[in-house]
Amino acid sequence: MEKLSDFINVDPNIQFGKPVFKGTRVPVQSLFWHLKEGISINEFLEDFPSVSLEQAEGVIAWGASHFEFPESILDETIIR
Repeated sequence: MEKLSDFINVDPNIQFGKPVFKGTRVPVQSLFWHLKEGISINEFLEDFPSVSLEQAEGVIAWGASHFEFPESILDETIIR
């Protein structure tokens, strides 16, 4: 498994130090907002073309492997 730092960057001079996708100014939080609102990962990528599918999937995979979710939450995950 890759490290989270392979996909995101935290720099106090970019987006006030919020985690962003590496090489972009797109906050990682925006991916999770889209998913929470039922917006597909493909639509997120259309909205933020500077973020790659590999980056988005990498952040989701990292989170899934580092947090324990009840199976009911994992069944509802919106990854298209």
